[in-house]
Amino acid sequence: MHACRSNYGQPAKTLWYDRPRWIFLEFCVEDSSDVKVDLDDYKVVFSCKNADGVELYNEITFYARVNSKDSQNKRSGRSITLFARKWKEKVAWPRLTKEDFKPAWLSVDFDNWRDWEGDEEVEAAMVEHYAELMQKVTKKGPPPAMDDLDFTTQVVSCCPAKLSTENGGKKETLQGFHVILEDTILFPEGGGQPDDRGLINDIPVLRVTRQGPDALHFVQTPLEPGSEVQLVLDWDRRFDHMQQHSGQHLITAIADLMFGFKTTSWELGRQRSTIELDTPSMTADQVAALEQSVNDRIRARIPVVVRELAVGDPEVELVRSRGLPDDHTGPVRIISIEGVDANMCCGTHISNLCDLQMVKLLGTEKGKKNKTNLVFLAGNRVLKTLERSHATEKSFTSLLKTGPEEHVEAVKRLQNSLKLLQKSNLNLLRDLAVLTAQSLKNNLDQEPVLVLHRKDGDSEFMNIIANEIGAGETLLFLSVGDEKAAGLFLLAGPPEAVEKLGPRVAELLEGKGAGKRGRYQGKATRMSRRPEVEALLRTFVSERSAEQ
Repeated sequence: MHACRSNYGQPAKTLWYDRPRWIFLEFCVEDSSDVKVDLDDYKVVFSCKNADGVELYNEITFYARVNSKDSQNKRSGRSITLFARKWKEKVAWPRLTKEDFKPAWLSVDFDNWRDWEGDEEVEAAMVEHYAELMQKVTKKGPPPAMDDLDFTTQVVSCCPAKLSTENGGKKETLQGFHVILEDTILFPEGGGQPDDRGLINDIPVLRVTRQGPDALHFVQTPLEPGSEVQLVLDWDRRFDHMQQHSGQHLITAIADLMFGFKTTSWELGRQRSTIELDTPSMTADQVAALEQSVNDRIRARIPVVVRELAVGDPEVELVRSRGLPDDHTGPVRIISIEGVDANMCCGTHISNLCDLQMVKLLGTEKGKKNKTNLVFLAGNRVLKTLERSHATEKSFTSLLKTGPEEHVEAVKRLQNSLKLLQKSNLNLLRDLAVLTAQSLKNNLDQEPVLVLHRKDGDSEFMNIIANEIGAGETLLFLSVGDEKAAGLFLLAGPPEAVEKLGPRVAELLEGKGAGKRGRYQGKATRMSRRPEVEALLRTFVSERSAEQ
């Protein structure tokens, strides 16, 4: 295959292997550090320069789609090995021959052709060859099995640990273990990016944090140190974080280039993300221009490159950075958007801006200390938000019986109608309270305890009744709200009795209240215990009568 030529002008040699789940492409060159590899779902482009500085490249269209997000390449001194994951597993690609009627989807040096349909001796030689190759390009662990590239590693340590979580607003502490692995594909939280989720031997990883150079994986099942384990990454979560993080880098860089607005912090939220800009305000025109420029870069398919530099490298001083953590070890990681930005970052990113799909700026909010928060969505979040908005719009159209352009006016009319109804209902409720009080007065002499509950009442309803009845020896217990849930209550009567019974009533109803001038009223969370309150009041009256 003539993808690139060596410095001596000879065609670069290529070995191509078709495996059940993967396509392996070994690309031999004079110096692998000079070669760029750009892979998408349907093609791969190799490019480099010869000794004369002339750029050479070869664009190879694949026979079938591959999963570029789950593919990778590894390099040794004079070779590059591309591992492209098939979109449809265990579907063989056609065996290539020199015959003219075979599909011409790849230019290949047939003297170097190999595939997985062959005798066992050739198959065994392939495995040995790739085992040796993988051993050269990695220092950790044995080479992966040739039928897949599932990530395996070893457990270094497993120590008891606790994890504080919040579920439905309630905080709880989980008991478990912090596991350190020889290597990991799960990203620990950092750089504004949340941590990954995944599995270790089918055991859920609930949190990944960083401790110096190590990643701590919190699990609730212990793992034996020294044992080999398999890691599985929650790819949907990871890719979403990659899109939002790379989107933040791009927005930050363009906002600085266009307006000089510096980013002071950012947050990757569950539904939307926020960039804090060092400016007191940002106009709608500036937001629109920024969004346009950002999406122009995405359509230009600009590569995003990851580099590692030594701590003392002078180039480190030229990139945008908030400084290294105190416990940093190893090389400095630089994320570069070619021609746009270079930033020190530990997070995960896409390999090309086209993977962002698009960015939508949702507007700005007032930030802290005279700053502005810019809210944005990137990638799949834009599509999901559009889908939710469209579903909501359809529901409104069905309920309001109007087109989308008339929804706002229709809701305003409904709000005005509701206000009129509420006002009318309030007047009726007041009249009802007066009539109810008059009815209760007729029983004052016969009943030492009067109890009344109304589901649709309010505090004013109860106070009108209490005012109409006035002070006396009768204990009056009123309540409003859902009979089986929460509501309001009022206790009125002789001041001494109310002062003593009020806190006990609130305790029975699992609520709280306050008393003043012969009344005790407040909120309750368990209105279903009203019969217990009535029993308490009658017992009190009986005991007081017996004492007299």
